[in-house]
Amino acid sequence: MLSEVLLVSAPGKVILHGEHAVVHGKVALAVALNLRTFLQLQPHSNGKVGLSLPNIGVKRDWDVASLQLLDMSFLDEYREEQPEQGVVTVPTPEQVEKLKEVAGFPEDCAISEQVAVLAFLYLYLSICRKQRALPSLDIVVWSELPTGAGLGSSAAYSVCLAAALLTACEEIPNPLRDDDCVSRWTQKDLELINKWAFRGEKVIHGNPSGVDNAVSTWGGALRYQQGQISSLKKPPALKILLTNTKVPRRTKALVAGVRNRLIKFPEIVAPLLTSINAIALECERVLGEMEADPTPEQYLVLEELIDMNQHHLNALGVGHASLDQLCQVTMAHGLHSKLTGAGGGGCGITLLKPDVEQPAVEATKQALTGCGFDCWETSIGAPGVSVHLATSLDAPIRQALDGL
Repeated sequence: MLSEVLLVSAPGKVILHGEHAVVHGKVALAVALNLRTFLQLQPHSNGKVGLSLPNIGVKRDWDVASLQLLDMSFLDEYREEQPEQGVVTVPTPEQVEKLKEVAGFPEDCAISEQVAVLAFLYLYLSICRKQRALPSLDIVVWSELPTGAGLGSSAAYSVCLAAALLTACEEIPNPLRDDDCVSRWTQKDLELINKWAFRGEKVIHGNPSGVDNAVSTWGGALRYQQGQISSLKKPPALKILLTNTKVPRRTKALVAGVRNRLIKFPEIVAPLLTSINAIALECERVLGEMEADPTPEQYLVLEELIDMNQHHLNALGVGHASLDQLCQVTMAHGLHSKLTGAGGGGCGITLLKPDVEQPAVEATKQALTGCGFDCWETSIGAPGVSVHLATSLDAPIRQALDGL
């Protein structure tokens, strides 16, 4: 068991192209969002394991000696599936109930707190029980990502937990060297982190696709189609505005709406889905060409693809007045936007070309916040899960992790 403090971060995600079409077997491009989740793991010897989640007001601890006495055979069903092989099943209700007993939730406990704590306990007990004794440690997780906005916040949480616990228990080495400010694990170690993070996501969501944890683990950009995930080679980091309309999404209803429209108008909707697939493929091609030396013309193509995809998504019926407003406001400033994720509200992304002047960006952000939206200036194509030297993190992040 490592004795030093670990500081880990992982990115969120946005869908660049292919939302909704991906449900019908088409290609989706998912990219790492450089709004990150940060985790601090502090080993100690007080006989407790603690979890603090300041974003949602959670602070819990458990007695290690009591956890050590648990019959952990209920975890074996997962273990026998060999995480190296990538075979993972949905947690059984019995397993979730057992974890709830261990957690000891009060009756009025919010669902968001329950799933976060259950994922932590599952990963802690599963990974750390190979040690001679369960370790005493404190974990604090703080995130720049809003929760429940379709930006992969739960996957970033699971990836941070998996990376920190596997490293602390010396299942994988700490890649940070004395002269490093930040470092990343090897491909093989990232695969193990991703497998365990996927299990954490299973505890939280039941039956996720695996895209969110893969993007958070590897970073950059990924292509997803019919369960197959592959990385794009060195995609460029693109500056964007991310806007949360704060209109709640109803993902299941929106997906069902597209399916119903496809059944009702097959000769209209099927070509739309094929066209969205072509947009994703064209974007993938252009991003590949931009690796060496991006040109203004390539950014213009990206903007055209954004506009076309947004119109297609409106035709599928997953738009919303708030998203129309977002597109109109940014277009008035010469910028191009589309929804990302389920639609029907939720979030949108706006491409910022390298030649966009900062006053124009600030004016756009001001106009969007004036609409009642939340807005972040950030980037996509960010690095995946990383380990940091404490002094390399910005003061606000260190303060949040220290509970200040």
